[in-house]
Amino acid sequence: MNKKVGEAMRVISGKYKGRNLKAVPGMSTRPTTDKVKESLFHRIGPFFDGGQVLDLFAGSGGLGIEALSRGAEHVVFVDAQSAAVKTIHNNLKTLKVEQNYDVFRQDAFRAIKAAGKQDRQFDYVFLDPPYGKVSFEKLFEALIDHKVLNVDAMIICEHDPNDTLPESQALFEKEHYDKYSNTIAVTVYRYEKQEDTNV
Repeated sequence: MNKKVGEAMRVISGKYKGRNLKAVPGMSTRPTTDKVKESLFHRIGPFFDGGQVLDLFAGSGGLGIEALSRGAEHVVFVDAQSAAVKTIHNNLKTLKVEQNYDVFRQDAFRAIKAAGKQDRQFDYVFLDPPYGKVSFEKLFEALIDHKVLNVDAMIICEHDPNDTLPESQALFEKEHYDKYSNTIAVTVYRYEKQEDTNV
C-alpha cells in the first residue's frame, strides 16, 4: 500500500483528471491507491454538485483534491504532520487551485472541535487514520458532539480489513463495505440526524 518517496499519484476524474500528485516524503503516511480511489468515488459520487468536504488525516490531500476535481464546493484538509501539510499545499499549487479549500496542521479531534466552533458542517468526511492508532468510534462521537455534519452526510472510513467496523454506530448506518486487498478496506456510513430534543 505504501508508495515510494516522491512517487506520483493521479487525479482520476473531473476538472484535474490525469494530473499527477506527489506523495508525502517518507513512509509515515499511507496514500490511497489510484485503484481504490477510483472505486471509492464511484461508490459515493462519482461527481458532486457542490458539497462541503472534510479530509482528516489528509496525507498528500489526494482524496480531498479528487473531491474538488469532481465538483465539491469546498474542502478542509487536516493533517498533524508538517510534511503532509507542505505536500498538500504543493499539490494544490501544482494544480493551480487558488480557492475553495483550507489546509490546517492540526490534530484531528482539535480540528473537529474548531470546525464546530466555526459552525462548519460537512457533507462528506474522509477518515483515514493510522491503522490501529485512532478510534473510529471516538471520531464518530466527536463529529456528533461538535455538530459538524449535515443531514445525510457520508463518512468514508479507510481501515485494515482485519478491523471490522459495526453495522451501525450511534447515528450512523453502514451503507457499503469493500475489501480491496489484504491491507485496505473501506466502510461508508451515512449520518442520520437525531430529532431535536431542545437540549
